[in-house]
Amino acid sequence: MSHRLLVAWAIFKYFCAISMMAVGGGVVSLTPQIYRFVVVEHHWLSPQGFVAAFSIAQAAPGPNFLYATLVALQAGGVLAAVGATLALVVPPALLTLVALTVRLRGRARAFMGLLRFSLSHVAVGMMLATAIALVGAADTGWATAALTALTVVAVMRWNAHPLLLIGAGALGGLLLGLHA
Repeated sequence: MSHRLLVAWAIFKYFCAISMMAVGGGVVSLTPQIYRFVVVEHHWLSPQGFVAAFSIAQAAPGPNFLYATLVALQAGGVLAAVGATLALVVPPALLTLVALTVRLRGRARAFMGLLRFSLSHVAVGMMLATAIALVGAADTGWATAALTALTVVAVMRWNAHPLLLIGAGALGGLLLGLHA
């Protein structure tokens, strides 16, 4: 078996296993797990390569899970990208179809309300873990950490538009001589 085929199979199996954990924030909430698997455990991508794939996918129009497709493409080629995409879409879609066919009554409906309430807090935690993982991989020194902090302040305080922040970050990186 070729190395790329083994990588594609490993990515497919892992992404199938974690796809059911995409709570609230969708597949973006799985970023820390995907980062750990692809960058830390297997060294298929560098931290900067992972952040670049994530950034490109988030800037492009389309679903948020495109970053996982790009990460898998870099790690294992086209077959890995297709496998990762299917692994992240098909299992949750099947679960959703099953859930839609089940009719909830009485206590089951109350339980689902409690579950929805609880999962909203889990989603916030997963999104925070995603932010920490990406900041840790992207910030390589004081200048990039300062740009990250300035971006957070701009979003939280002034509700700055993302395109403005992307442009300002690129300009700041050029002026400070930062590179990936």
